[in-house]
Amino acid sequence: MSTDPAIKVEEKEKISGSNSSAFFSPSSWPQRSFFVAQSALRALAAASTLVALSVMVTSKETVTVFGIRVEARYNYSSAFRFLLGVDSVACGFSLLSLMFICHLSRFQPNFRSYFFLFLHDLVIMVLMISGCSAASAIGYVGRYGEERTGWLAVCDQVAKFCNRTLASIILSYLAFFCYFALSIISAHKLALLSKKDCEGELENGLDQEEKKVSK
Repeated sequence: MSTDPAIKVEEKEKISGSNSSAFFSPSSWPQRSFFVAQSALRALAAASTLVALSVMVTSKETVTVFGIRVEARYNYSSAFRFLLGVDSVACGFSLLSLMFICHLSRFQPNFRSYFFLFLHDLVIMVLMISGCSAASAIGYVGRYGEERTGWLAVCDQVAKFCNRTLASIILSYLAFFCYFALSIISAHKLALLSKKDCEGELENGLDQEEKKVSK
């Protein structure tokens, strides 16, 4: 029997149309938006920590005060060194987690994958806020001083150094807020998955009870 070519074309169009509609179906939007948000926030965190690292490492200034040569460097402060280490860790793990997200987007991830992702985001978020808090405290003392303890402000003499460290701290806070948002997104995803698992277990339990009653 001969088949009409027009019918074949129509069938191909229907198949391709069904595949494209499945790819752009509203049910897949939450999953795609999840991976897009995860990738964008991790890329932003990696970029901000990388710039913060470069700004902090190059923050140095030498001035002469009353004939005395004074040099300001980031490594003179343990708080700034701690922030530098935290930014390095956050930058590296942001890139690694970004590759992990790209890998997850190609497959159907399970509950364990999302749990480890949430745990990673939570740890990096805690590290970032600890480093930012330590650097902010010493930066505040350097800019405004502390009269009760006799600590004088030094940013009047080394303004360039203080401005660069301030920019590095602000960029580090940006990375912290990225991981804060990532932790919320990951926690929300875990809550949805656990809800689905509970509903599935409940349905299986009801089906087993129905089978027992029917027997």
